[in-house]
Amino acid sequence: MTSATGTPPSSNLAPEIAARLKRSADGLLPAIAQQYDTGEVLMLGWMDDEALHRTLTTGRCTYWSRSRQEYWVKGDTSGHVQRVRSVALDCDADTLLVKVDQTGAACHTGDRTCFDADVLLADGADSGVPGSGR
Repeated sequence: MTSATGTPPSSNLAPEIAARLKRSADGLLPAIAQQYDTGEVLMLGWMDDEALHRTLTTGRCTYWSRSRQEYWVKGDTSGHVQRVRSVALDCDADTLLVKVDQTGAACHTGDRTCFDADVLLADGADSGVPGSGR
């Protein structure tokens, strides 16, 4: 992913965008996918400069798979496509927010989002934290 100097490999990403990014040591940025019209948080993926370039230019979310060490376009095998509506960089320049129009499930498990199955605290529930008032 990164060169010996710790810099990301060359990419077609516009230099003025690339210069602003604060990447992890492995050259990646977390990319949060959110349903554009409802605000529903769908998933978190990872992008390097080339994945971001592909996302910006194709209108489809492209991620870097840390386990497979390859690029993947959301929906190419599942049909559960993410069509990009907007991409924003957070105030620290180290996280991307990609607003998408999601077709089908966003999670590889088949759930609508990756955050449906393991809720640690729900609205109005007792948090179990002493003094929290809940």
